[in-house]
Amino acid sequence: PPGSVRMGGGGQLTEAGEQVSGRAGGVYTWEEVQSHCNRNDQWLVIDRKVYNITQWAKRHPGGIRVISHYAGEDATEAFTAFHPDLKFVRKFLKPLLIGELAATEPSQDRNKNATITQDFHTLRAKAEREGLFQARPLFFCLHLGHILLLEALAWLIIWIWGTSWTLTFLSAVMLATAQLQAGWLQHDFGHLSVFKKSSWNHVLHKFAIGHLKGASANWWNHRHYQHHAKPNIFSKDPDVNMLHVFVVGATQPLITKIDHINPSVFMKDLAWSLSYYLRYLCCSVPMYGLFGSVVLLSFVRFLESNWFVWVTQMNHLPMNIDHDKHQDWLSMQLHATCNIEQSPFNDWFSGHLNFQIEHHLFPTMPRHNYHVVAPQVRALCEKHGVPYQVKTMWRGLADVFMSLKNSGDLWLDAYLHK
Repeated sequence: PPGSVRMGGGGQLTEAGEQVSGRAGGVYTWEEVQSHCNRNDQWLVIDRKVYNITQWAKRHPGGIRVISHYAGEDATEAFTAFHPDLKFVRKFLKPLLIGELAATEPSQDRNKNATITQDFHTLRAKAEREGLFQARPLFFCLHLGHILLLEALAWLIIWIWGTSWTLTFLSAVMLATAQLQAGWLQHDFGHLSVFKKSSWNHVLHKFAIGHLKGASANWWNHRHYQHHAKPNIFSKDPDVNMLHVFVVGATQPLITKIDHINPSVFMKDLAWSLSYYLRYLCCSVPMYGLFGSVVLLSFVRFLESNWFVWVTQMNHLPMNIDHDKHQDWLSMQLHATCNIEQSPFNDWFSGHLNFQIEHHLFPTMPRHNYHVVAPQVRALCEKHGVPYQVKTMWRGLADVFMSLKNSGDLWLDAYLHK
């Protein structure tokens, strides 16, 4: 029957006619698991169980890359962090099971700290008991309401009082603010942090990023989840794979792969994206004409993109950027992220990504609960001597400038010694 698991010839595990290499019920060492880490042969470990994901990776809803980044590793913490309904997802794991770690093998591999891992697991369990993974619908309804209100007011201003330079500029600022706040909202849906049912989050994600912003949900998922899985790690985090633009971090990678986006993957998002541009043109063309509408949209995108880049990069760009050190989840995320001080304005301005540490540790947690769990995270970091950085907004922005200066120095050094 579909979904059944059986032993194939030669000791191979198969599901529904699909061949999967490995020994069903086998016992493996970390050395054996780590040897299966190339594109055509991928194993990983979750809760000491060994899974062959070679074929499944191609069908993984989060994309082939994000799961492949953990090939040959223990993926328990990442698996828990990304999936709000673990019981449902484990159904997909059953056919992939090929064995477990030998009793003499530790649960953590390489440089992962077992004590930190256990303490973080305890903290997560405590947060779940306290209901910190439960969203408040009113919060997200009000957030969506203020986005729609900002956009409606932006158009009403120029419809009623005309298209003077001053009013056009004011309208553009309001539209850019609505766009950026819609970006924070789609981020919530994309991380499955609003509804209990993942399917509801997926539908609203397509609406928020497609109809409200004109972008692709699939493109966002495939890139952003890689960033969360391996933040600030060369060749694994697409946000720092920018060698042909500028060097980031103190380490200059010698080789980097450039991701090529396949447009066919995102065709199903086309209708959502077109609905945004159709709505925008219907509102703007009667007053600005087609050329003026394109210019206005370009200016709005310019304002929004600068806001977005500065907010997101002040949490990451000044932090450690290097090759994969195979650290435990807490240590890896804390070395790549920092927080910005809390205030009502900072929370709104950054979409609560001023709590970048908590967001990276608990990506499915609703953002209105970050401030509740933050003191507990900080205490855990202090216990284990893991740096927990909190900056002012101005300090965070200044650090981005310093990082860009360092990037320029690295480029100059590379040029002079080429």
